[in-house]
Amino acid sequence: MDKKEISQVLQEIATLLELKGDNPFKIRAFSNASRIVETLTADLEKLISENKLISIKGIGAHLAQTISELVKTGMCQEHQSLKKSVPEGLFELLKLPGLGPKKVKALYENLKIKSLKELERACNENRLLKLSGFGEKTQNKIKESIKNFMSYQGQHLYPRGEYEALKVLGELKENKNVERIEIAGSLRRRKEVVKDIDIVVSSEKPTAIMKAFVGIKEVSVVQQEGETKSSVILKSGIQADLRCVTNKEFPYALHHFTGSREHNTAMRGLAKSKGMKLNEYGLFKGEKLISCKTEEDIFSKLGLIYIPPELRENTGEIEAAQKGKLPDLIKEKDIRGVFHVHTIESDGNASLEDMVKTAEKLEFEYVGISDHSQSAFYANGLKEDRVRRQQKEMDKLNSKLDKIRILKGIECDILADGSLDYPDKVLSSFDFVIASIHSQFNLDEKEMTKRISRALKNKYTTMLGHPTGRLILGRTGYKVDVREIINVAAGQGKIIELNANPHRFDIDWRWGPYLKEKKVMTCINPDAHSPEGLYDYTYGVGIARKAWLEKKDVLNTRNLKDIEKYLDL
Repeated sequence: MDKKEISQVLQEIATLLELKGDNPFKIRAFSNASRIVETLTADLEKLISENKLISIKGIGAHLAQTISELVKTGMCQEHQSLKKSVPEGLFELLKLPGLGPKKVKALYENLKIKSLKELERACNENRLLKLSGFGEKTQNKIKESIKNFMSYQGQHLYPRGEYEALKVLGELKENKNVERIEIAGSLRRRKEVVKDIDIVVSSEKPTAIMKAFVGIKEVSVVQQEGETKSSVILKSGIQADLRCVTNKEFPYALHHFTGSREHNTAMRGLAKSKGMKLNEYGLFKGEKLISCKTEEDIFSKLGLIYIPPELRENTGEIEAAQKGKLPDLIKEKDIRGVFHVHTIESDGNASLEDMVKTAEKLEFEYVGISDHSQSAFYANGLKEDRVRRQQKEMDKLNSKLDKIRILKGIECDILADGSLDYPDKVLSSFDFVIASIHSQFNLDEKEMTKRISRALKNKYTTMLGHPTGRLILGRTGYKVDVREIINVAAGQGKIIELNANPHRFDIDWRWGPYLKEKKVMTCINPDAHSPEGLYDYTYGVGIARKAWLEKKDVLNTRNLKDIEKYLDL
């Protein structure tokens, strides 16, 4: 098991203990250990072999033994025993937004609910109304969550798909019969949600490749094993499909299995208009194969410049490629720093110093710290005295740094009337202000648009945070006229965030062309709550590429000197 998998098991143990009503201190210990392991930079196996795991703050003897067991065997007895003692369906209930272990425990103990179907039936029969801590409002929210959950079945967030795909790819690359191999499909297009994993491989020995594929350790169920295509379900629950072709067919197959259905249809239409035929097996003139060694060759033969995978959605990329006017898409190396970073001062799980150290490790020139404002009581938002104290701590740390600068910011709640969460005197003390909505999502579209517009017109607002409030595969965004918000941002010279947290990816990439048209800059922010969360900026770059964004369209591609000038520091 790697650190991420061990972290997940530790958190699952904490959840199981909570479902069983176990000791709160033990529950908290496992939950804290999960975060510690996930953000640990040291090598776990080395710590175990040197008996130093117990020296880490928050890891006692019992936890050290559990972690060691997971590292050495891939499982632990306590986890297995707990899983057997709790109905399996309760884990499905925990996937519903707003249903934590305490509520699930209450549902199970009082109403004997142990599955999603049973919960849906109980809601339809109004059986939650009399249950302490629930009521009509909660019941309606649960019904909506169930509806959303059912519609999201079989879909996975991009990072989960990528993580699993890279593990499969890593194993197959070791096979001596592999010539060329690439991830294809929606993963290669960097879609925010993926249904399955597509991999294309070239080999002269397809049978051997297929045998190796269905036999890898990540496979749970083999659905199909053929000579050129096999499908499996991985232990994570994601379907993975492997297609094996000859080396000559590889570029055509890679192109075909990368593009969206609409892109591929348009490409075939273009080929036909030029007297050619394009499919997964090749590009043909009559019966003659037009030799292409790479995807670049395919586009060139059709009179196009190369179309990056992220753009292959049939949203104008073919027409732009015909004119040679595709954007020079932003790259990961273009990012010079990040904003929207939380610490333990609000709801982050690491100190200011630890977050800055990781930002230094990423070779950023600046890091914008933006903990929650005072109205965000649920996130330990900062009252004015704590703002002043944190700013002094930043000044003190800045005086010791020579490779990176801490920018003093805040994620400031937009109140119901569109005003910001602090008086002007406090707002003026920040280097930047991210204005975000975290409450009262139920306003109608007109009122919500008016609310956000007023916040954008506040002279202290630097950028709008996660503008629709959506949580992918969790909750739909609030009702808001995004086009009008972009128009207001354009008029006020304000930035709209591209939140790189994979649960958000907000603003949606489909608004990219309109942002460019209105000359509204975005900022790729990780919305990091842990050191590891800082790395999410890379996912944001992928979404920015889908949005047709270039280096010049993104604020944090600027160096520190230009950022200081922009923020008037």
